[in-house]
Amino acid sequence: MRTGKLSNEQLDRLILSKLKHTRNEVVCAPSVGVDCTAVYLERGLAVLSCDPITAAETGVGRLTVNVSCNDAAASGAEPIGLMITLLLPPSVTEEEVGAVMDEIIEAAGNANVDVIGGHTEITPAVNRIVTCATVIAQPVGEELITPKGVQPGDDIIVTKHVGLEGAMILADKLPEGQTEFTCEELREVRSFADSTSVVKEGIFAARNGAHAMHDVTEGGILGALWEMSTASDVGIEFDAERIPVREVTKKLCAHYGIDVYKLISSGCMLIAHERGYELCRKLSELGVEAAVIGKAFEKGRGGIVVSLEGQLVDPPEADEIYKV
Repeated sequence: MRTGKLSNEQLDRLILSKLKHTRNEVVCAPSVGVDCTAVYLERGLAVLSCDPITAAETGVGRLTVNVSCNDAAASGAEPIGLMITLLLPPSVTEEEVGAVMDEIIEAAGNANVDVIGGHTEITPAVNRIVTCATVIAQPVGEELITPKGVQPGDDIIVTKHVGLEGAMILADKLPEGQTEFTCEELREVRSFADSTSVVKEGIFAARNGAHAMHDVTEGGILGALWEMSTASDVGIEFDAERIPVREVTKKLCAHYGIDVYKLISSGCMLIAHERGYELCRKLSELGVEAAVIGKAFEKGRGGIVVSLEGQLVDPPEADEIYKV
């Protein structure tokens, strides 16, 4: 496809005609020649977050929606609209653009969020599809939930299983004809794509007493624990053996020589709650796996984040995925 903006015909056929508008809050929808959108927020407070997708090669559309909506859900806010930028290499085909948009529309429908604007451009500045999304959301409760709200004595919960996004990226990088991983194992990893949203558990936890939440992205579960601990100025003691990890994820990490606990994990969320086991039971009834992995304590006891063996957790560095 030619460098530059899509033609108006392509923009309408590949992008705009696919958009569905279900949110009453959206009062100006995207169309050819319209460069701005407008959203009415009845409760006044708007929550916004922006994230790019740069490391993934498959499932880009789904991750574009979920990663940004996850940030909003971790604040106890319901996503309303998404502004999405698509940067496409000149080698891209119309079929590839259409497929990414189909993923975006499906994921947006699952999250009950409208795509309300953005930008699409073909540019030699990228050699594969790069996306960036900004989410507009509104809190479901009276107050915004942030990672700063952890209180001493809170149970620390993790949903789903760690490394799930990273496992998908690692599986994509396996060479053709490899024999170390079976077709069944690779099918299991591909199924992780259906679990990269935390909107369901985030909104539910916000309505059921969560003190703090943090989605587990770059830096993995250890990075998220460190960031939550630092933000709240509390210590967190956890048991690594209680952190849920799928066996195929462990196998992929061993294959590439990387640490599963420092691997990007979109779809996995940390929740601080005074009655963690009760919340886990309710989340299970909702269809979301969850486990209590530790407890918060007064920081004066010692380090910021420690395992049950008393080992301090270092501040997060570059995600393990960039070693591959």
